[in-house]
Amino acid sequence: MTIRSGTTPAIALVVVGLACQEVGAALAVLLFPEVGPLGMVMLRLVFSAVLLLLIARPGLRGHTRDGWLAVLGFGLVLALMNALFYLALARLPLGVTVTIEVLGPLVLSIVASKRRSAWLWAVLAFAGVVALAGGRWDRLDPLGVLFALGAAASWAFYILASARVGREFRGLDGLALAMSAGALIALPFGILTAGSALLRPDLLALGAAVAVLSSTIPYALELIALRRLPAAVFAILMSLSPATAALAGWLLLGQDLTLLEVCGIALVITASIGAVRASSRAAARQQEPLA
Repeated sequence: MTIRSGTTPAIALVVVGLACQEVGAALAVLLFPEVGPLGMVMLRLVFSAVLLLLIARPGLRGHTRDGWLAVLGFGLVLALMNALFYLALARLPLGVTVTIEVLGPLVLSIVASKRRSAWLWAVLAFAGVVALAGGRWDRLDPLGVLFALGAAASWAFYILASARVGREFRGLDGLALAMSAGALIALPFGILTAGSALLRPDLLALGAAVAVLSSTIPYALELIALRRLPAAVFAILMSLSPATAALAGWLLLGQDLTLLEVCGIALVITASIGAVRASSRAAARQQEPLA
């Protein structure tokens, strides 16, 4: 895996996107007392859907039944993943939540590689998760951990559902329609949770800011960066999200981590990077012509 010249700006875009995403998550946590986690999910998905619909302007005709089923499934996964992530955030530090969530795509990568050596990274990731509790699992809210693990599983399904929708729809059309479906699914739960708080313009504005920071800006920057970066390099950069989340939690929410928890995050990041590099090397060998 080599990095082409001139990719430094692209790498910077990915890092900025990660920072925006975690700042958005931190802002969402600050809004929990007003609208609740599920109210925040609804606000994020609704505003994200509106922005994507305005940008993509997807057509509703000419799609197959399988295409619409893929969109609905993707929308359900989006709603579930965001709901579980925010419910976990209400009970766990931001860095811990994101670290556990990253296990979803990590496990998917390891299983898909079908290589024995990949399980080394699985063991390393497991050691990182154990270290996250600082040697005492009673420090972590059990329900919060379950929510985070659910978000991890949902992220794995998100990757699979996104690939399917990408094959059925052009450009951002599928994502815009799926985000709209997810917003409709989250709507009743958000209204029941947030209630009259949804009538406050300041909270609506902050909800829109979370949507822009957590979805619109990161997606746009990643889209630009992917035109300049090899996919493996991009995946490695995304593996750094637990570190940016821990930093955002410390700076914006005052969430301190113990040394052992920091080591746990580092182990999960190392496992993610190792799995990505091993996968990219295996793919490169498969593409090499036979002598």
